[in-house]
Amino acid sequence: MFLGFTHLTNPEEVDWIKRQLEVERHAFVDENRKKWILQRLAAPSTLESFLEKKYSSEKRFGLEGCEALIPCLDVIVERCSQSGVQTLVMGMPHRGRLNVLANTLEMPLKELLALFDAKLKIPEQLSGDVKYHLGFTNSKLVANTGKKIELVMLPNPSHLETVNSVVLGRTCAEQFHLGDTRGDKVASILIHGDAAFAGQGVVSETLQLSGVSGYSVGGTIHVVVNNQVGFTTNPDTYRSSAYCTDVARTINAPVFHVNADDAE
Repeated sequence: MFLGFTHLTNPEEVDWIKRQLEVERHAFVDENRKKWILQRLAAPSTLESFLEKKYSSEKRFGLEGCEALIPCLDVIVERCSQSGVQTLVMGMPHRGRLNVLANTLEMPLKELLALFDAKLKIPEQLSGDVKYHLGFTNSKLVANTGKKIELVMLPNPSHLETVNSVVLGRTCAEQFHLGDTRGDKVASILIHGDAAFAGQGVVSETLQLSGVSGYSVGGTIHVVVNNQVGFTTNPDTYRSSAYCTDVARTINAPVFHVNADDAE
């Protein structure tokens, strides 16, 4: 793990992160937690293997190489529920979307497979767009808290990062109608690919509006999935910065680089 937070200009925020890291550094991952991590890694891997064998000619944009995204999102949802969040609005590109719909939002597999097989009836609530653009909403029971949290994956019919401002707009609207001025009840999470996060201007535009009155939603969790694909583009041919996440440093956001091959 590489932690990028010393660039923050607020010393109180730096000290707070340091204190949290001291606690987490000595945390012990017990056997039950290890089994849970293994189970949550196996679930997306098994789904990808099944879809590859059963529907080998279908385009699906799999999650191979970054299956750790699923337990990562599980923990984020769990922590949000513990903090009192009632609705989590999500947006992401096409890569890994089907796996997130199935394993994080718990979309019924019957509905998911209907998107692949013309002989199966596609549920009426799904649009006629391609399967890796679809959205889904589900009220999920979080086991560790006993609370339900509404997970909303917005459809992304355009390309990659276009959904960012849509997610934040919906989050802002829901916060307004609930009188949630601090973002305690409605939160947002955006999932990105490494090349798109560094290369598309809408990312920078959205980040720059994050602290502007009338646009702020109280902060957004960004998860950058770097499976070294970048749509066949090597890092030295699509960015000048050392890391694809360096654009986030412009707004003094802390950046945590984690090894997806070491889920514990």
